[in-house]
Amino acid sequence: MPEKRMLILPAELVRRIDENRGDMSQAEFIDFLIDSQLKDKPKEQQYATKEEIHSLEVDMKKLLKSFLDFFVSYGLELGKHPAKTGLEELSNKLEELGEDTSSGDSKKEAKIKWK
Repeated sequence: MPEKRMLILPAELVRRIDENRGDMSQAEFIDFLIDSQLKDKPKEQQYATKEEIHSLEVDMKKLLKSFLDFFVSYGLELGKHPAKTGLEELSNKLEELGEDTSSGDSKKEAKIKWK
């Protein structure tokens, strides 16, 4: 028969053990927790090498340059076609539509219904 010892624990800890142990006894649950913690080997920290850091730096600069190129070219595209031509075309089309819908009356009227 294995030797037994008494362990004094705070009541809150015993309550947490009882809530989470399921069908295990308190001793089995504590044994399980200890074993699971001791089996996990400390993970080795992996550090980046100088080459990896340099590669990351180069890739980030390329990415930033591509973003900058995109936004500059996008801005130039917007600058090439002034908004006036688009507005002029739209206003001409609206005038044509207005002429088609008018019944020959020079008086134009708009009615707004409020609820």
